[in-house]
Amino acid sequence: MPQLKIFVGTMYGGALDVAEQVAPLFEAAGYEVSILEQPSLDDLTETPPDLALFCLSTTGSGDFPGNFVPFARELDEKSPTLTALRYGLIALGDSSYGETFCGAGRRLDEMLQGLGATRLGARLEVDAMETFMADDAALPWVETWIEEQQLTVA
Repeated sequence: MPQLKIFVGTMYGGALDVAEQVAPLFEAAGYEVSILEQPSLDDLTETPPDLALFCLSTTGSGDFPGNFVPFARELDEKSPTLTALRYGLIALGDSSYGETFCGAGRRLDEMLQGLGATRLGARLEVDAMETFMADDAALPWVETWIEEQQLTVA
């Protein structure tokens, strides 16, 4: 059974909630799902998943949440080759912050692509000013993403 790892970067639990809500959709599509609340680079490189999903909140002025900082720092410092990585990205933010809206998700996306990873489809950016519960936007996006990217294996 192919493996999906969901890498979570969250400050107040919103991104974790999204990860927990979308996991059953991937299980139904035939994946063994792991949700990583304290992700490390080894989770990505030592035992690479068949597919990765990043659920990432933005804090402050476009910053990574505290639990995700070590992962991002290690990714930046070690610069591993990620040409085999296929991933999706759900970025959570607040458009009232202007230019830094979804800054952590956008920055991670650039980092991953710079290391050779392939994002499948478009990045989902969820605006807290428009969507109170992020999973209201994430669930239909994941359903469509699985279908459009032909990710069903079951």
